[in-house]
Amino acid sequence: MAMATKVEIIQKDTIKPSSPTPHDLKILKLSLLDQFIPITYTSLLLFYPINYGDDNLDHHASTSEKSLKLKKSLSETLTHFHPLAGRLRDNTSVACDDQGAEFIEARVNCLLSELLKNPDAQVLSQFLPAPIESPEAATGNLLLVQATFFDCGGLAVGICISHKMADAATLTTFIRCWSATATDRSKILNPVFMGASIFPPIDISIPRTPVELMQQKCVTRRFVFAAPKIAALRAKVASTTVPDPTRVEAVSGILWKSAVTASRIRFGYSRPSIWSISVNMRTRFVPPFPENYAGNCLGHIAPILMDGECEFELKELVGRVRKEIKGFGENYVKKLQGEGALLAVCGFAKEFGNLAMSNDNDFYICTSWCKYELYDADFGWGKPVWVGNASHKVRNVAILMDTRDGDGIEVWLTLGEEDMAFFESNEELLEFADINPSVSLP
Repeated sequence: MAMATKVEIIQKDTIKPSSPTPHDLKILKLSLLDQFIPITYTSLLLFYPINYGDDNLDHHASTSEKSLKLKKSLSETLTHFHPLAGRLRDNTSVACDDQGAEFIEARVNCLLSELLKNPDAQVLSQFLPAPIESPEAATGNLLLVQATFFDCGGLAVGICISHKMADAATLTTFIRCWSATATDRSKILNPVFMGASIFPPIDISIPRTPVELMQQKCVTRRFVFAAPKIAALRAKVASTTVPDPTRVEAVSGILWKSAVTASRIRFGYSRPSIWSISVNMRTRFVPPFPENYAGNCLGHIAPILMDGECEFELKELVGRVRKEIKGFGENYVKKLQGEGALLAVCGFAKEFGNLAMSNDNDFYICTSWCKYELYDADFGWGKPVWVGNASHKVRNVAILMDTRDGDGIEVWLTLGEEDMAFFESNEELLEFADINPSVSLP
């Protein structure tokens, strides 16, 4: 499958906002939080089958009609997301000069059902318009879209947004706005670019990020925790400390334990291990920020297992994750709402960088995209049959996403080759997770 699948680029277009950006919106200042975000793309893949059984859907639309609809609605969406049609000027602002976003139309010589039988992470990279590590995120397009059409008429929509402009929540707001523009304008929720007014930027050059140093030879695999196995895992890790573990806490715990064990096998001794989890802060401020707050609004918790702690239980790791989450509001969010916001952000960024770049510990980044309702993205031909990701070159990263039913979790895990080999044979992990199962069509 991996050898036979070849995506062919048909054409590339520049999509500009349907209305020029007003003069008073020509410059968007980045927030302090945006400034410390690494130069990468935030990316996502949406896969759409031909829905022949639903008379309410535009399943008769040709490839050219679908492509035209995507481009037209994208142009209209960019009038609300005007910074995405601009370019980064430096690490303090975006020039909203309507240069446009890139739209790529492509074909692939296979059926969607064939791809979904074995959704190989490397093959899926061909369906994204750019690698997430591409330097273009700093110098070129802030938004790229690729529409890839299958022989059967199925469609893959790959989206890359500069992480300087968007975290997963902003990506979700963008997709909602774009799909609503294409189908039901009453559901449009326009973005609010308010970050710089709350977290004013400082004069700082683009810092060297841990992402650059974490790139090495690694592999990406997909592990799926189906809903019944998630329920069993949550029951197993429940304790007096955490009687009601969430799906994300339970999956984070078993992934972390597997990572610690893999590292111990590889080095022959135990090392400090940090399981850093991204936290969407929008709902944690008082009062909460709107869900359509556009930009980055992320913090991180970083539970640690020290090198001397050789004996530990899965329940204990989940307990450490919960403890850090509970203390997050007091230890970090509250500081951001006071006069010490600058010191808090700078101090945390320095601590995060030191941990990530140290050779004396194992540092993992876990980000959850669960509950973002990405399966609701309907452009007029039905909801996606699958929402996925692809391989990348940054090791020790786990991205957690909902399964189609909303109750399970798909994990896109990138590790060094030795550690991944352990994960793929770890009996405790495989009791609850399946390695890259097929995706069924409805």
